[in-house]
Amino acid sequence: MKKYKNFTIKEYLEVLSRKEPVPGGGSAAALTAALGVGLITMVANYSKAKSSSKVIEKKTQKIIRESEKMKDRLLELVDLDAQAYMGIVEAKNGSAKEKNAAAKNAKKISIEVCKLSYKAIQLTPFLVKKGNKYLISDVEVAIEMLFAAFNSSIALLKS
Repeated sequence: MKKYKNFTIKEYLEVLSRKEPVPGGGSAAALTAALGVGLITMVANYSKAKSSSKVIEKKTQKIIRESEKMKDRLLELVDLDAQAYMGIVEAKNGSAKEKNAAAKNAKKISIEVCKLSYKAIQLTPFLVKKGNKYLISDVEVAIEMLFAAFNSSIALLKS
């Protein structure tokens, strides 16, 4: 099966809308976080040429490297969450031990989305202070998306 991270946006939304167990909320949360991190990377890329300071340039490059890694991992989590939830579905008629293992595996994905979302938000103050001033609203959108992904993953951990 084709990985969700390789779907077009339209394909992903179509499959997300179906009456099928996956993808679901966890996968959508990971994708939302990846989109937020993508905005951070974009702002940093626009900002790197705006500074005459080598210190600011170096920090901006570090943000680009870190956010690219986070974005790639979050895209992986889009599929890993779906796989983990299918593990829950498959363990539904299994033993208590199998059910617990499947639930624990799925929770790991949500915890990682939370951690990466939080870590990505920590990159934004520098961009607000030293980044391209015309892109502050993009940083705000990124933060809102990351908060949404974080809170969505928390909700999944409670279920």
